[in-house]
Amino acid sequence: MSAGNSVRTSIAQEASEWFVANRDGTPDAIQRSTFAAWLKTSPQHVEEYLGIALMAQELRAAADPELSLEALLAQARTAEQADVIPIGIARARTAGPARKAAWRFVAAAAMLAAVAVAALWWRSERVSTMQYATRHGEQLMQRLADNSVLRLDTDTAVTVRFSRGQRLVEVQKGQVLFEVAHEARRAFHVVAGPADVVAIGTRFDVRLQQDSTLVSVLEGRIAVGLAAAQPGTAVKSTVLVGAGEQVQVAANQLPAQAVPAQIQRNTAWLRRQIVFEQEPLASVVAEFNRYRETPIEIETPALRALVISGTFSADDTESFVAFLRTLEGVRVEVTPSHIRVRRM
Repeated sequence: MSAGNSVRTSIAQEASEWFVANRDGTPDAIQRSTFAAWLKTSPQHVEEYLGIALMAQELRAAADPELSLEALLAQARTAEQADVIPIGIARARTAGPARKAAWRFVAAAAMLAAVAVAALWWRSERVSTMQYATRHGEQLMQRLADNSVLRLDTDTAVTVRFSRGQRLVEVQKGQVLFEVAHEARRAFHVVAGPADVVAIGTRFDVRLQQDSTLVSVLEGRIAVGLAAAQPGTAVKSTVLVGAGEQVQVAANQLPAQAVPAQIQRNTAWLRRQIVFEQEPLASVVAEFNRYRETPIEIETPALRALVISGTFSADDTESFVAFLRTLEGVRVEVTPSHIRVRRM
């Protein structure tokens, strides 16, 4: 038997015991409270209890032709929890028509109360949490429950928290492209290091770096501010960032405005490319090492500042090595465990 079936069987057994106890006696206040708490634990508890009651044909009398559903609901809503009698206990008290009518209402009201407990449980601020991550060199596309899409680059980890009132994604490390599904009632929050991003329906890229967070917008518009102590809380000061713009957010440093984005460069990873233009060799090598098992090492410190440009496949290190060998005064040594770059 699987773990899921074992749990279900255990719940069914508990529901049977509650049904027998409720049917054969009149529970006191403590028993009623305990029973209500058991129902609130999970919608499966409500489902199993009602299923047993239905199989026992205890609910056949719940449909009272003299009492409309609207009136029944109105009366059930006004009843205090302590006054709700669980399904089944009135069977031994059906001596006359008045008792039968009372039983019809009590059984139906109890059923409605049980269903209401399940509904309230699901509609409360219950947070659904999911975690997604990629290993070194991996990438991942993940569709969320709200139909938004996350595209994770190499060495990336995120935690997604959804509730009735919020959508929140925390980026622990790496780079993510967000394709946010529009929802009028729930904004989409992204917390990545010092940056707190609020989006409605848009596409944007977030890269969490060692000392800052780079946010680039491909479509739509977002608001970027400094992350609060508690993720997802309202941001007091924000910068609006539109399509084709980006902001770099450092700890306690929010730019006054957005600047034109290097969209092709910032999203080259989606094509598994590395694009660099007039950038130091150290930065380019660090980008290659995000995808490689065999690291590239710059052994001559002066070479770290060497400015280069180019576009390469993240999976084609041989072409990059060949490019480095064309640079004047640069020597590249390739071994099974390392690629070493030094001055001749």
